[in-house]
Amino acid sequence: MRILVLNGVNLNVLGRRDPEQYGRATLNELESRIYQWARDLGASVQCKQTNTEGEYIDWIHEALDWADGVIANPGAWTPRVPRANDMNERIDRLRSSLDEPLLVTAAVNVRYLADFQSSNAALLIDEERVVIFTDFRHAEAARAVEGAEFVQTERSVYATLAGQLEGRIGFEATALTYANWQTLSDAGIELIPRSGVVERLRAVKDGAELATIREAARITDDVYAAFAEETFVGHTEHELAWRMEQLFHEHGAHALAFELIVGSGPTGAKPHGRPTDRVIEPNTTVVVDAGCVVDGYYSDCTRTFATGELPDELANAYDICLRAQLVGLESLHAGVSGAKADAAARRVIDDAGLGEKFGHGLGHGVGLELHEAPVARPESTDVLQVGNVITCEPGIYLEDRGGVRIEDLVVITDGEPEVLSRYTKELVTVR
Repeated sequence: MRILVLNGVNLNVLGRRDPEQYGRATLNELESRIYQWARDLGASVQCKQTNTEGEYIDWIHEALDWADGVIANPGAWTPRVPRANDMNERIDRLRSSLDEPLLVTAAVNVRYLADFQSSNAALLIDEERVVIFTDFRHAEAARAVEGAEFVQTERSVYATLAGQLEGRIGFEATALTYANWQTLSDAGIELIPRSGVVERLRAVKDGAELATIREAARITDDVYAAFAEETFVGHTEHELAWRMEQLFHEHGAHALAFELIVGSGPTGAKPHGRPTDRVIEPNTTVVVDAGCVVDGYYSDCTRTFATGELPDELANAYDICLRAQLVGLESLHAGVSGAKADAAARRVIDDAGLGEKFGHGLGHGVGLELHEAPVARPESTDVLQVGNVITCEPGIYLEDRGGVRIEDLVVITDGEPEVLSRYTKELVTVR
């Protein structure tokens, strides 16, 4: 049986807010008890918490596809007050780059610009107005967005847009499907494809965004420290991945950033090898790639553990990968191209004769999405800017033997890069 437990507004501050009235137990403690009860009953449970109505409703809708039941604890719900100043500043920055009104349909970009979350919405931005289009389910939250007009749509947002829009309209070329493009085009709208307009703004984080990402990275560090105390040898990759997921919830993560990677031996030799029922053996590497979400912002970190004394080939690969990662970090400065940063780290691995074993890029941007601008790889044309958040993650993958990847999350500053991933990169030997 699969159960989704949804906690709503302000429940993340249980134990701190009026403890005499609401009790001293924290949400993390309550969720830990829920996970224990689920284990005792042989059930699978996932706990989530949000202060945003749209996200809460979306989770309920998504649960229809996978959960056998939902336990909803919405709390004393009050629609979240949007950050009007943030929205106005972001809209103003966007307007300065537009040649025509822009129809924003990527959900993550709607959220970034209007602090409005919905799986079925569009945002129209012109010289004077910001208009949110969404259906009845999200109407209350949309009306609460300060500085934006609201148009309630049919269930099909694009059917309504076809009757509302006219003239020359820019659209997000990577977000609009052909079918929806056809709906708008058939209505006589002149559609102009635009790429990366909002994504370029999102790539440079403001202070509030950086603070949230730092918190996500801190939780991830704490989870790695706790995870290293677990017994690896004799357990399956699946079992350890599940234990790490529990640790993220226990340490305050709002959600996992992605399906955790725990890859031992041959599984770890695949860059994105998914956990299997393979039993972890002694004297090998275990690649662990994990991250979490806090208030919608992601963290991402990889560490490679040893389950005993490593064969010379794997021990050597770890040393080379660590040297490449440190060189990569030194290259992450404002004004440096993603291709140049990648080349600096790649050269270390190439010079060691293992270049063909490092087949992916050095890093990717992280923010409201796990993978966003900028990117650091050989073909990248991105140039790093102050405020970028990017990973630095060289890897060496020895087929059928084992893998090594070491990944930090990094903020680009006007000086030395700020490394957010603080858990040790020295080789840790686990039980």
